[in-house]
Amino acid sequence: MQDLQGRGAFVTGAASGIGLGMVRAFVNNGMRVVMADIEEDLLHRAAAELATNAVVPVTVDVSSRESVQQAGQFALEQLGRVHVVANNAGVSAGGLMDELQHNDWLWTIGVNYLGVVYGCEFFAAHFKDHGEGGHFVNTSSVAGLVARRAGWGPYNSTKYAVVGLTEVLREEGRLGGFSASVLCPGAVNTNIMAADRNRPQRYGPQVSKVAFDDISDGLRQGLAPEVVGELVVEAIRADRLHIFTDPRAAQLVRKRFAVIDDDFAWAAASAVLNPDADPSDQGTT
Repeated sequence: MQDLQGRGAFVTGAASGIGLGMVRAFVNNGMRVVMADIEEDLLHRAAAELATNAVVPVTVDVSSRESVQQAGQFALEQLGRVHVVANNAGVSAGGLMDELQHNDWLWTIGVNYLGVVYGCEFFAAHFKDHGEGGHFVNTSSVAGLVARRAGWGPYNSTKYAVVGLTEVLREEGRLGGFSASVLCPGAVNTNIMAADRNRPQRYGPQVSKVAFDDISDGLRQGLAPEVVGELVVEAIRADRLHIFTDPRAAQLVRKRFAVIDDDFAWAAASAVLNPDADPSDQGTT
């Protein structure tokens, strides 16, 4: 999708951080945007500060399928047709497996993964119906490609799931006339560390954030969300599958795949899978 002028966009998590950065970039490129967020006051302030009639705010809880459908319908009523959908809302919850509250899992899965699913299922049909093409941008993370820290179970799991979902969705789009990208940011200066301020009461209080305490300073010194937004626009036009904000993270991914490759070599020489194999040929880890 090269020409964004006059096109419609729907962005979740749009009141701050990467979501707001994408809204700014979309508006700067001539798009009209429905800004969706659970934090109503901040959402309306952000929309007002943009000082343009190209944006319209709507409150949404992406962990609720009904709420996403209502917000999606609102977007269609406001914009007529939507061409870019950024399923961006995300939260952070962490802790060791035996210490995490079950509701920490439910909340993180509900927002980080199911929120993306709900946005995709609503707008995929719309993209097919209007026949003008469309593009999903689903926000994952470098943590959706590399799991390196204890205590990141809910976050890593959901971000890995978004990568897999988007890769499948892109293949479906080849038949349905749309495309998809997965945004895998590194350190970006956002408020995700304070995501529990918007945690719905049905999930109870967030008990542990210990797993993320050691990255707070790095996030504050990270990339500006506005830069990420412009990168997303560039990637949509180039129809890239993966959108990386920090190319240096490639070395982490390569290390992960080196381990995977070594484990394939081990399996190839496995005494169970290949009784005639020489044990000395097995890979090492």
